[in-house]
Amino acid sequence: MTVPFMDLNRATAAFAEDWRRAALRVLDHKQFILGKEVEAFETAMGATLDGAFAIGTSSGTDALLAGLMALGVGRGDRVLTSPFSFFATAGTIMRLGAVPVFADIDPAHFGLDARRFGKVRREEIRAIVPVHLFGHADDLDLLLDWAGDVPVLEDACQAIGSKDAKGRVAGTVGAIGAFSFFPTKNLGAAGDAGMCVTRDPARRDALKQLRAHGQTQQYHHAVIGGNFRLDAMQAAFLAAALPHLPALNATRRENAARYAGLLKDAGLLDGRVQAPQIDAGHSVHQYVVRIGGGRRDAVQARLKERGVGTMVYYPVPFHLQECFRDLGYRKGDFPESERAAAEVLALPIFPGLTAAEQEEVVRELKTALS
Repeated sequence: MTVPFMDLNRATAAFAEDWRRAALRVLDHKQFILGKEVEAFETAMGATLDGAFAIGTSSGTDALLAGLMALGVGRGDRVLTSPFSFFATAGTIMRLGAVPVFADIDPAHFGLDARRFGKVRREEIRAIVPVHLFGHADDLDLLLDWAGDVPVLEDACQAIGSKDAKGRVAGTVGAIGAFSFFPTKNLGAAGDAGMCVTRDPARRDALKQLRAHGQTQQYHHAVIGGNFRLDAMQAAFLAAALPHLPALNATRRENAARYAGLLKDAGLLDGRVQAPQIDAGHSVHQYVVRIGGGRRDAVQARLKERGVGTMVYYPVPFHLQECFRDLGYRKGDFPESERAAAEVLALPIFPGLTAAEQEEVVRELKTALS
């Protein structure tokens, strides 16, 4: 049996007809840039995100970039973040001429761990970017206590619909949150799209200004921004999919629970495989197991041969990337991030994945580890 890592046809089946109607509606009214489609989606997302202000952007990367700009991050500023994430987390910091400062992660959930900040000096930090990775919403209280008046920009690009242990919505706890609606996300567009979230009206206004080249009115620019606008067609698609998000996330959690049972029944939780901890607020953007002993890559290759799709997120932590070499970090500086990069393996988890397919994944995984 061939098991794809992701099947967008199945994952979007619940709202495929809604998408067609949304596309025709936009083609009829032809208000393609900002306008009522974007405003309607922002209003709906604000309600979903516990009443926070929602500002649509052109991608999750641009949401991070605009968020940093709204916090005043610029050349030479030092921004504390994780070395284990999608590249945009650190790449946007460098694009502004700022300096990423890395600290290690919590091995249980892969989030930035305030207990591992080591010699980082708070007075030198201009902003902090924690990452809610794979759908787990980190409890940010320890980090916020350490931060004091240093603003926190939550990278919630993989955590739409996630809540922490206190029931707080990921992306709404810090000064600004950033979300991605890349097509494979739990709430995905039909192309690139993203969103900034804040509870501060002044930051909301700043973000709206920044996404439109810093305009206060047409052709009048108070600051230098960028073209970070959410496309109206993508907003229409996202608004159509949004009502289905709770059910889609519930399906992901059901699939995760099935994997946990299958892995246990297969005897793989004997040290060969470490299953993720999925709490009630986890949106399970990815179901990421850990395979130690230097076996991960061989196991992935074996699964590929057998037609089982998997992904490695992320094989090279930032401090070992060529483009960050001048920051002066070395191998061994962040052992938990390096261990995660060597061990993590994401299994198929998308809505529409069948129980038989999950059984096949675990059966082939057991064979690969035998």
